[in-house]
Amino acid sequence: MEKMKISFTLNGKPCQVEVKPHQRLLDMLRDDLRLTGTKEGCGEGECGACTVIIDGEAPAVDGRNVVTIEGVGCDGKLDPVQEAVLENHALQCGFCTPGFIMTAVEILESGKRYSREELRKLLSGHLCRCTGYENILNAVEKTMEKRLEE
Repeated sequence: MEKMKISFTLNGKPCQVEVKPHQRLLDMLRDDLRLTGTKEGCGEGECGACTVIIDGEAPAVDGRNVVTIEGVGCDGKLDPVQEAVLENHALQCGFCTPGFIMTAVEILESGKRYSREELRKLLSGHLCRCTGYENILNAVEKTMEKRLEE
């Protein structure tokens, strides 16, 4: 199978990589680029463990801006969502945490105030077997309130 070269922005930096046709983004990130923060849970994109942020809805990454969990935060500092997750004891095993954080970052980019029930719905695509979601919701809610106060 012949590989093809694609170019995109990854966590704020230009990136070029050779991929196999139909190679999953998850496999490219983990295997080729060694960015292992993005996890594989169900293998079908249903559980949220593999969540990354891509500008737009395109199914391909060539020419796009991709942000993984390794690109959240800057200059060695945690993103406010990551800080809130720690402060609110919102993780246990950590497997689902990157996906939740990626979704929360995207949700909060809107600058909109969401009710707790709306946040619960927006995060409902993620599966967690450890926490029962309440501390995760607390973390996202507190981050949202802080951002809206600024």
